Amino acid sequence: MRAAGVRVLGYADTDYGRRPATAVVRDLTRHRDWYGTDGAFLDQVPSGPEEFEHYQKLAVAAWGVGCGTLVLNHGTAPHPCYARIADVLVTFEGTWASYRAQPPQPWPGGPDVRLCHLVYDVPPDADPEALARARGAAVHCAVPGTGDHPWGTLPYTLENTP
Repeated sequence: MRAAGVRVLGYADTDYGRRPATAVVRDLTRHRDWYGTDGAFLDQVPSGPEEFEHYQKLAVAAWGVGCGTLVLNHGTAPHPCYARIADVLVTFEGTWASYRAQPPQPWPGGPDVRLCHLVYDVPPDADPEALARARGAAVHCAVPGTGDHPWGTLPYTLENTP
């Protein structure tokens, strides 16, 4: 993946701020040591500003263990304060049907952060790239998978545009 210019991120579930920071950082350290990761993908991040301080501390800890890229998966548009600590904000995660039905959500923050959309249950004849670009997502991933773990399938499209 590195030869293709892809950053390798370590995954850590934060359980919407309920998981202890030490456990999250331990996961990120293991991923760095085992796989030589370049950054972190923090999952299940709340979208409200109330938990921002906790995630700011997590970001500092992640940077401290060598995470150069930080992705926060809110699954919905978060409070703009999160853009201060993230390189990428996941502002949509859901089915193709809900993605198509949802009106575009303008990002209230500045242009300094990249937005990402994660879409599953995507039919093979769909054009998720065009819809993602129209909705302002610089990064997107669309997979055909369904059920409890749709991300176990390979993406139709993995786009990372400047």
